[in-house]
Amino acid sequence: MTQVKMTVNGKPASGEVEGRTLLASFLRENLNLTGTHVGCDTSQCGACVVHVDGEAVKACTMLAVEAEGADVKTIEAMANADGSLSVIQQAFQDHHGLQCGFCTPGMVMSASALLKDNPKPTEDEVRHYLDGNICRCTGYHNIVKAIMAASGQDVSALAAE
Repeated sequence: MTQVKMTVNGKPASGEVEGRTLLASFLRENLNLTGTHVGCDTSQCGACVVHVDGEAVKACTMLAVEAEGADVKTIEAMANADGSLSVIQQAFQDHHGLQCGFCTPGMVMSASALLKDNPKPTEDEVRHYLDGNICRCTGYHNIVKAIMAASGQDVSALAAE
């Protein structure tokens, strides 16, 4: 067993892990942060996306020991300080960018990373960025619309699919 220490959602976190423990497992099982979902364990679906030192990372492909000393942000920290939904979360709600909700944490975390790097993405840029996130319910149109709305763009002209 190895002791691992990191900052998670602004707070110090540590725990004993096996060398093979995935970051997703550490977050869910050791820290009880279950908003990070595991849908595939093969880096295909994106449900496990978190931010590590400000970069979007699929937590099912990163070992917990690799996050030693890192600053990790999960979906649990995306809401505003007063508990209200963040701009991105509110846009997902307003534009029906979710159905079952399983992919939503990863989509929101990916959207946040995209908008940090590209504050006004085009529809094609959003679709390209989400290439590593799978949603089996919505068909992506409303997810793309929500992300573009969160960026402050007028989405009224986006045709329904």
